[in-house]
Amino acid sequence: MAGKAAAPGTAVLLVTANVGSLFDDPENLQKNWLREFYQVVHTHRPHFLALHCQEFGGKNYEASMSHVDKFVKELLSSDAMKEYNRARVYLDENYKSQEHFTALGSFYFLHESLKNIYQFDFKAKKYKRVTGKEIYSDTLESTPMLEKEKFPQDYFPECKWSRKGFIRTRWCVADSAFDLVNIHLFHDASNLVAWETSPSAYSGIRHKALGYVLDRINDQRFERASYFVFGDFNFRLDSKAVVETLCTKATMQTVRAADTNEVVKLIFRESDNDRKVMLQLEKKLFDYFNQEVFRDNNGTALLEFDKELSVFKDRLCELDISFPPSYPYSEDASQGRQYMNTRCPAWCDRVLMSPSAKELILRSESEEKAVTYDHIGPSVCMGDHKPVFLAFRVAPGAGKPHARVHKCCVVQ
Repeated sequence: MAGKAAAPGTAVLLVTANVGSLFDDPENLQKNWLREFYQVVHTHRPHFLALHCQEFGGKNYEASMSHVDKFVKELLSSDAMKEYNRARVYLDENYKSQEHFTALGSFYFLHESLKNIYQFDFKAKKYKRVTGKEIYSDTLESTPMLEKEKFPQDYFPECKWSRKGFIRTRWCVADSAFDLVNIHLFHDASNLVAWETSPSAYSGIRHKALGYVLDRINDQRFERASYFVFGDFNFRLDSKAVVETLCTKATMQTVRAADTNEVVKLIFRESDNDRKVMLQLEKKLFDYFNQEVFRDNNGTALLEFDKELSVFKDRLCELDISFPPSYPYSEDASQGRQYMNTRCPAWCDRVLMSPSAKELILRSESEEKAVTYDHIGPSVCMGDHKPVFLAFRVAPGAGKPHARVHKCCVVQ
């Protein structure tokens, strides 16, 4: 039975996971990943479970197809998920379409005890009762139960082959209507470019894309609903401010290419202490000598440099972060806590929500852990990203003042 009998409301678990690494090394990583994921499901016992995946299928999608099928089958038929008798899976497998492919995968599981669950049909503009287990893949553009878009190429012209975009679904659970948006925003293509200005050039590209998504889900085509946006936002710390803080007492050496005079490396050395190297910065290298600064007290001393969400402070809310940066972890299966020296660690993976969605969350005074915002597998290799989750409860009818569910739930 999901949830404790004494706990009010409907238990919801929202999980976001960039799973690209799992398909590049499935034998070593998928088993551990699934074990940790199932443990979180077992701990929080949700009635409604949403898993948003990015980079589904990994970098070599065509070669990984058999691993994709196995992963999906495992999630749907696992003994750990046997109490979830209804499911919807949406996989963007149309990797041959450069115009549409996003590599996003959205999984939704409904517990057998949960009654009267409806999903919105965007074409018919009405809700439909959810029964059975169904998988949709390949060309999701023709599926009326979701909206999907890949960001235009001119959003990030520096990247010739981008798979960034979003998938939106809408649900009616416990008389509460809300949108769930799976999102993948643009990354930092170069540490050197990110370091040049504060904020970096890449943060502006992410702001543009996220703003587009928020405008899209709040336009006039459909009645407005609360929304949760969770995925890989690729939010980065303010690189210039972080480097200047970490290397306050260091001197900087600039290394240029002999033929182009282009800056290819920055070396920060301690002013004394035999001029020990503190940090080396290249296009895809961020080698800081002391990784513990990103792990001590969950790296919270660095949260002051996590500024990208502030632009959307009136449109998006987030619970307090109390877990270490979720990216970039080592993909070595034996190095569960080690960061890769490729990027400055950052909280890329997040669960964000509209102000009205935050009001949906039921905070029980009798239960300290009624709401949990955390990461999965802190000491286990989960790939280069640690999944992040939000567990909470929705009070019956909590969404009615916002979404007027009693009016819009025309059920087929």
